Amino acid sequence: MIRPAAVSVFLGVAGIAAGMTLPALAQNYSFSDVRIEGNERVDASTILGFARINRGQAISAGELNEAYQRLADSGLFETVEIVPQGGTLVIRVQEFPTVNIINFEGNARIKDDKLAGLVKSQSRRAYNPAQAEADAAAITEAYRVQGRIAATVTPKIIRRSDNRVDLVFDIAEGKVVEIERLSFVGNRAYSDRRLRQVLETKQAGLLRSIIASDTFIAERVELDKQLLRDFYLSRGFIDFEVLDATAEVTRERDAFFLTFTVQEGQSYSFGQITASSEVEGVDAADFQQALRIRRGVTYSPSVVENNIARLESLALQKGLNFVRIEPRITRNERNQTLDVNFALVRGERIFVERIDIEGNTTTLDQVVRRQFRTVEGDPFNPREVRQSAERIRALGYFANADVNTRPGSSPDQVVVDVNVEEQPTGSLSFGVSYGVSSGVGFSVGFSEQNFLGRGQILGVDVSTGTDNVNTQLNFVEPSFLGRDLRFRFNAYYRETDNQYSRYDTRKIGISPSIEFPVSENGRLELRYTLSEDKISNVDGGPNDTDDDDDVSSIILINEEARGALIASSVGYSYSWDSNRGGLNPTGRNLLRFSQDFAGVGGDVEYVSTTALAMAERKVWNEEVTVRAIIEGGVLSMIGDDPSRVTDRFFGNGKIRGFEPNGIGPRDLNVSNKDALGGNYFAVARLEADFPLGLPEEYGFSGGVFADAGSVWSLDDVGGGTTGDDPVDDDFHIRSSVGVSLFWTTPIGPLRFNFAKAIEKQDYDKEQFFDLTISTRF
Repeated sequence: MIRPAAVSVFLGVAGIAAGMTLPALAQNYSFSDVRIEGNERVDASTILGFARINRGQAISAGELNEAYQRLADSGLFETVEIVPQGGTLVIRVQEFPTVNIINFEGNARIKDDKLAGLVKSQSRRAYNPAQAEADAAAITEAYRVQGRIAATVTPKIIRRSDNRVDLVFDIAEGKVVEIERLSFVGNRAYSDRRLRQVLETKQAGLLRSIIASDTFIAERVELDKQLLRDFYLSRGFIDFEVLDATAEVTRERDAFFLTFTVQEGQSYSFGQITASSEVEGVDAADFQQALRIRRGVTYSPSVVENNIARLESLALQKGLNFVRIEPRITRNERNQTLDVNFALVRGERIFVERIDIEGNTTTLDQVVRRQFRTVEGDPFNPREVRQSAERIRALGYFANADVNTRPGSSPDQVVVDVNVEEQPTGSLSFGVSYGVSSGVGFSVGFSEQNFLGRGQILGVDVSTGTDNVNTQLNFVEPSFLGRDLRFRFNAYYRETDNQYSRYDTRKIGISPSIEFPVSENGRLELRYTLSEDKISNVDGGPNDTDDDDDVSSIILINEEARGALIASSVGYSYSWDSNRGGLNPTGRNLLRFSQDFAGVGGDVEYVSTTALAMAERKVWNEEVTVRAIIEGGVLSMIGDDPSRVTDRFFGNGKIRGFEPNGIGPRDLNVSNKDALGGNYFAVARLEADFPLGLPEEYGFSGGVFADAGSVWSLDDVGGGTTGDDPVDDDFHIRSSVGVSLFWTTPIGPLRFNFAKAIEKQDYDKEQFFDLTISTRF
């Protein structure tokens, strides 16, 4: 080991004695010469520069000591000696050796290349013991973040020739210190299991060897405290506090017991909601009508914030600048309600002088700047700046984004500073998928969420299954023409080879679209689609290549005979999502309605309409999630041509307990009883997800479901081999019930469905068990 730098200052016996008897004569020394010894790489002038001693200069013993300190603190020398020899001052040094190579030993969890990025010591540079110790501390910290608090790192040197050393960091990684028990004290409204779902930290479970969130990281505890506060505040517990968060390590130092002590208080609901004006000439009536808070609803700060933003937008529409909305809350202890008065007040006359953006090495300034609803010269609104900061963080382009304000060039001006830290936004993924019906499939995809730093999305996916190929190109410009217009271009190629049927299909198409908001919760998409659809290899058809004697319905044979058809359509989709206006922690309502009109050129003419409505609620202290979904579709042909199997509905996966293509009209008059699909479908699904009583960190939960619906109606019901045998295309209800097992794993979500068909037709194809897994690595 390198010994600490040392110094010896020799003043001579006579000089010391003289100093003891005649201090006034012995305090100062003058040397006619200064000699440097032992230096090899460091110039003598550099050493004299650190010592600050000149020839002939009168110096004291204290100044000699200061010269030594400067030389020792330079970090260049292992030892330093300052030796007076008569009229010559000898500065004798031993330089630190040069680092030859840097090695890491004992590490398995963190690779050498990552450790090399943590150390500041460098090869071909002078060895510095202090820096080596700092490097060891940095490596230890990296292991601590991974939950290995028992890890030790010892810097060692191996001496080589020519005053060189090999620097070796000897690492004892130790075991991961897991969260063995995560518990809560003081919680009454919600169980420990429910609160564990809120936290970023998890208990160690079955997958402890690959789950990183079950390790103890002190910094994560502060985040967990905030998550608990947000959870309770959004549910009306305005007095909630995290009193303490205690982490106790076991005697073996291989696990932690983490306990959160909380004080819930009482849950409050909204009481009387009013709007008032303290601005002369402004009537509060219009602002009262703009409020969207119902009395009796559980209090939530996000609801208040959303209504403040709505009123401030209304003020701007009325040309009222510098008007602020102050929520004034009155607590009613007796009935546990909060009266909220949204007061319009006159704010300070402050303008935005400029917006400065720094740290964006890849992302263009305009991508960050368009997250602001204000520009230079607009009235300054602190709330808008905070919301802009949230929008910037939500982009996902930056590891960190800080938005702050500072005084501008005059008292009525502010400067908004945006400091961001870029992070990778592209990914190359390889995947494996499996389904009971579809078998094993493989996929490769490229995705860039910030293409060329313009905030655009570019994705290419190629996937293959047992009997299908799917290729897709997707491009999205989220701010088309600098506005809240989302432009999308999609191109696809899909091919099936006897996928749940005895015929093949091919679909090629492109679809540009544009999407924009039409209300606080609603968005509208307008699109154009150009596609070519083809049916081939129908059993018994002109292109049948099989040697068997199976024959398909004349309906499918006639559809194949029409060849490849071009469909040119325009369409729209309207969606309304209750969570767009502010997250509701206990429920969600969703509505989607779409129509496509084919016949703008092309070979087919039809109107295709689909709709979906979903309502979801958390009940029983939010332990159970219940969900109701209603979905349906109508395909209406225009003209005399019947619909084709490539356009009709099949209800795949919509009614569990049946195979894909397992329900709907079939031609039972031929040997190949392929599903024909239908022009109509309707499905109702009821679901409930709930815990199984197992530790939450295991990732298991259960569910029950009940599905009912049907696929029906054909334009051409003439079946058999000649078209003289009618096909039953009437509405026949199908229903099923079942249970689900959910397993959330680090490699993807798994869902096991066990379903039993209750109402069915004799020719329907059932499927009792289904497993779906999607893995990316």
